[in-house]
Amino acid sequence: MDPGVARALVGEALGTFALVFFGCGAIMVDADGGGLGHVGVSLAFGIVVAAMVYSLGHVSGAHINPAVTLGFALGRHFPAARVPAYWTAQLGGALLAALVLRLSLGDVADLGATAPSGSDAQSFAWEALLTATLLVVIMAVATDTRAVGEAAAIAIGGTIALASLVGGPISGASLNPARSLGPAVVSGVTGSLWVYLLAPLVGAAVGTLAYAVLRGGEEPRRVTT
Repeated sequence: MDPGVARALVGEALGTFALVFFGCGAIMVDADGGGLGHVGVSLAFGIVVAAMVYSLGHVSGAHINPAVTLGFALGRHFPAARVPAYWTAQLGGALLAALVLRLSLGDVADLGATAPSGSDAQSFAWEALLTATLLVVIMAVATDTRAVGEAAAIAIGGTIALASLVGGPISGASLNPARSLGPAVVSGVTGSLWVYLLAPLVGAAVGTLAYAVLRGGEEPRRVTT
């Protein structure tokens, strides 16, 4: 394997590990009397994503989300042949983080597993729409030469925090199949897992297409690492 690709895969695994460890860890700490509250948990997710984009963006692109990888591939900013390897690294990082949380904190709050507060259909719609919004932001700041690329981490992390603040009480605001799969598998809470695996991928496709229309004929910035 090319050393650059190997480093990128390690970066994706580490980034996704951090997302699940700090984000889902915040849910567990709050449930165990940590006093973070909904706002604190939302900020934890947003801050860790921003930190990973800043620190790993030059290594792997800091997708840390299978839906984002799919969006980049559909937008022709990333080689489609590399998608399975990125997905494997992301899922591996998420599973390892969930296992570490289980071993260190116990079976608290289902390890931060996502579950609908209402119907599966409602959560599917919210997850798809929130992910589509995220992909529009990512495509703008990461691939459009007219956007302020230096603000990418802030814009992306802020969008994650906003989605969690608004959508968390409805669907859990995962927007990320890996983030949902890791805690679900380790905790055994898999009842509505299909929603969190499929809806973000649908949303990513919609968001990528939407920004392609908004971009018009502007030459995109290729983001492959």
